[in-house]
Amino acid sequence: MLKADTARNRLIGIGLVSVTFVCFAVLDTTAKWLVRTLPVVEVVWLRFVGHVLFTGLLLAPRHGRALLKAAHPKLQLLRGTMLFAMTGLNFWALQYLQLAETGAIQFAVPLLIALIGAWLLGERLDAGRWAAIGAGFVGVLLIVRPGTGGFHPAMLLALGNAVLYALFNLLTRRLAATDRPEATQFLSALAAATLLAPFGIAAWRMPADATEWALLALLGIAGGTGHWLLAVAHRFAPASTLAPFLYQQIVWMTLLGWAVFGDVPGWPVVAGTGVVVASGLYLIARERAPR
Repeated sequence: MLKADTARNRLIGIGLVSVTFVCFAVLDTTAKWLVRTLPVVEVVWLRFVGHVLFTGLLLAPRHGRALLKAAHPKLQLLRGTMLFAMTGLNFWALQYLQLAETGAIQFAVPLLIALIGAWLLGERLDAGRWAAIGAGFVGVLLIVRPGTGGFHPAMLLALGNAVLYALFNLLTRRLAATDRPEATQFLSALAAATLLAPFGIAAWRMPADATEWALLALLGIAGGTGHWLLAVAHRFAPASTLAPFLYQQIVWMTLLGWAVFGDVPGWPVVAGTGVVVASGLYLIARERAPR
């Protein structure tokens, strides 16, 4: 149930979404650590197994069978398929790229949503929005640097993840009109865990020690908590209020990349991130303005 749109509830929503992006930064940091020693498909599978177990224990006592109810089960299955494909591309890219690099490319998603919305949904874009999209993609080129020594092929994986994530957001928006957010996030994780099970089992390599088991548990907890908090945050505040706080995640990813892996992003990544973030914030501001 949506809460009244008050200043207090908006602050609660902003607080919840801020914790959400800490969870997502921890998720990516943990994944980057694990894929150095375990197969990517195993890490992706266990991420969703942990997500299902954690959120099931958290939400089942309150929601029961409602977690399994969907008005559009085929769309929920499609969302789950997209979710594990996105996660697989992201974790694969993390084997080779800094956290700040994958995070910066991910922030092209608001630009892609605007572009795809214009293409598939017939949404009109004025000159200001087209300029923001163009500037944002210049920022992406600064980060990716095709044709230079700074380019790594894994950046294409991160770009593919960003495109999928934009489509994923549009599908989530479609499902939000008919399905409960708890059911959507649980069913998508359940679908991903089920579809990946044969591949995860086939690629299975026993974690080396208690540390790896603990990190695998953290992977599921961080992912499950992040998605649950994101759903709850949207009950307290509208998406237009929460959207600008998405960009906190790049701060956490940069700090964790430096603290855990000793990675310091170069100036092209910093400059490109600034351009992408500024373009995304402009688009968000235009969406919030009265038409």
